[in-house]
Amino acid sequence: MSKAEVFRALHHHRVPGDPLVLPGPWDAASARVFEEAGFPALATPSAGVAASLGYEDGRTPADEMFAAVARIVRAVDVPVSADVEGGYGLAPKELVERLLETGAVGCNLEDSEDGVLKDPRAHADWLAEVRAAAGDRLFVNARVDTFSCGVADPGRAIERAALYVAAGADCVYPIGAPYEVLPLLRAGTQGPINIGAPTDEGPSPAELGARGATRITFGPRLQRRAARALREIAAQLT
Repeated sequence: MSKAEVFRALHHHRVPGDPLVLPGPWDAASARVFEEAGFPALATPSAGVAASLGYEDGRTPADEMFAAVARIVRAVDVPVSADVEGGYGLAPKELVERLLETGAVGCNLEDSEDGVLKDPRAHADWLAEVRAAAGDRLFVNARVDTFSCGVADPGRAIERAALYVAAGADCVYPIGAPYEVLPLLRAGTQGPINIGAPTDEGPSPAELGARGATRITFGPRLQRRAARALREIAAQLT
């Protein structure tokens, strides 16, 4: 099996309470740590990579993001999915080509820009072009940004998710969804659902899996925790 096939298979036939946990490496060193810990695949966070490169979230030049993803992929043997934000304005064919050049087997694609939701049907058409260009070589995780953009109605998220799945998305990611609505999202959505990991006080990955999450990602949280630990070490040195 190719790495893309391995990655896709990890999302299917999962037992409730056993979601796929995908740590988010921000550079080659952190990727190796997560691989050595036994995780079967990884998913880069755009904000964490941006911080490692000295940029604010959403301000990383496309060339630098793709180069960073390529370094992460080269450092490990497990499959890596890449958060490439909104696609950097690239045409679907070019976006797919650049992702494949990095060695990534999946991508995370947002459906908002600067806090404003995109037209869902136009975005679904764009995702369909990405799928057509990628074939089965990329696992497409379509982010649904309604909750993060202040739209609390779960029905709006479910509507967008249905359009994106019909367009060929392999997974949907209702970022910022309250955990109590996860069973409702699960009931109304076909295919895998990505949920962001909670804080230490929130539900465990197993609990989120029992509520309907197929996979758990961390965004920049792990990079930020590492940065806090480094600041503590620096304070001790001074």
